[in-house]
Amino acid sequence: MLRIVEFLSLDGVIQAPGAPEEDTEGGFRHGGWQRPYGDAALAAAAGRAMAATESYLFGRKTYEAMASYWPTVGDDDPYARHLNAAPKYVASRTLRGADWAGTEVIDGDVPAAVAALVERTAGNVAVLGSGELVRTLIAHDLVDEYFLVVFPIVIGSGKRLFGPGEQPRRVRLVACKPTTTGGVMLTYRR
Repeated sequence: MLRIVEFLSLDGVIQAPGAPEEDTEGGFRHGGWQRPYGDAALAAAAGRAMAATESYLFGRKTYEAMASYWPTVGDDDPYARHLNAAPKYVASRTLRGADWAGTEVIDGDVPAAVAALVERTAGNVAVLGSGELVRTLIAHDLVDEYFLVVFPIVIGSGKRLFGPGEQPRRVRLVACKPTTTGGVMLTYRR
């Protein structure tokens, strides 16, 4: 199953949830907006998701951010231990090599390569962030599940998950759980 994992503001912004310098493209000045909203419910959901995830798929920008951080975190951190050990794939036309152990670069027909990856993977293939890649996967009808965490903040500008001109796609809600900080964890399937 191909599972998209995204943090969104109430107005749909996905840009730079984790840190101020994460993605300043377009003059974005609100990086790190998600950090005040972390809680035990979100951490527990992340733990369950990691247990079901066999491999990760990233766009180049997200991959570079993740690869610059997670390998430096010790294995006593459960997120680092899981991410560093799991197979990783990065879709990129420009990246020729990948230093993060267990990473393979996908540089050809990304939709075909991702479809083949999902087909041969027993567990979930999770896409973290990677907005441009996610929009490509949506356009090729490859997304099986969306795990969206919507936080109680309106940012007003920034990159959004769904771009203009998207074709209507119906999904069904399979889970909905609030966080203690006002966020809502939503799981949708095709």
